[in-house]
Amino acid sequence: MDIVLEAVGLTKRIKRSTLVENVDVSIRKGEVFGLLGPNGAGKTTTIRMLCGLIRPTKGTVHINGADLKQQKREALSGVGAVVENPELYDHLSGWDNLKHYARMQSGIAIPDIVEAAEKAGIADRLKEKTGTYSLGMRQRLGLAQALLHKPRLLILDEPTNGLDPAGIREMRSYFRELAEKEGISILVSSHLLSEMQLLCDRAAVMQNGRIIHTATIKELLHADKQIVLKTEDMELAANALSEQTIVTKDGLLIEAGSADVPDLNRTLVEAGVRVQALYPEENGTLEETFLSMTGGKEG
Repeated sequence: MDIVLEAVGLTKRIKRSTLVENVDVSIRKGEVFGLLGPNGAGKTTTIRMLCGLIRPTKGTVHINGADLKQQKREALSGVGAVVENPELYDHLSGWDNLKHYARMQSGIAIPDIVEAAEKAGIADRLKEKTGTYSLGMRQRLGLAQALLHKPRLLILDEPTNGLDPAGIREMRSYFRELAEKEGISILVSSHLLSEMQLLCDRAAVMQNGRIIHTATIKELLHADKQIVLKTEDMELAANALSEQTIVTKDGLLIEAGSADVPDLNRTLVEAGVRVQALYPEENGTLEETFLSMTGGKEG
């Protein structure tokens, strides 16, 4: 599968303070990749480095094969980004803001502006000055701005800030459509973990400037959970696994993660246990997994 963005060993230090250390990120074509972490974990600093807004102390970033340091214009030509709060000219209308940004890049016509505004759900408010916009409307206009040149990679920092629940659902559906139908890759950071669970294909969990875990959402949901064992040889299985197990009316619960299933199965079979089923316990939410990984610190 094509790698659209690849960062290796990204590190940012300011004087004696290390903000981000040794971060590796790769995003595939048509993938929605989430960046999770408590406040101060280094998410926004990482995103700013990936967008070329600040230089890393060390490490490399390649976007569509172009080196961000050596070929910055080429690397960023296919990137649309909304980092923190969108930068808007409050004395101008939404339409004039988009026209201004369109003039900064070649090949963007009036129909492209209209299309971007419609996709971002802001087309009916373009005549108003952006100084009167709510936070949610500003986010939508920022997204329209990022879509003007039809990017192949979107980098979005808290893109649903200020949106009501209906707006958040609408954005989620739209981002999934961009990824699945148009093959656009999306890197998104958000504190709304329930939305990230529904939106993302994979995610990385950051803490103290480092990525501590990267996996698919399904794998994250099954991380550090219990494994369910179905067998008629309950006592034999419990003895084989010693203190790892809890006997229930439905079977045996084993304190282990989904990655341990092959080893558990081998241990049980070698002990003569007739394994009927061995699978991760149905789990809770991405928020529960996130809080477990980060020691209870919220995003």
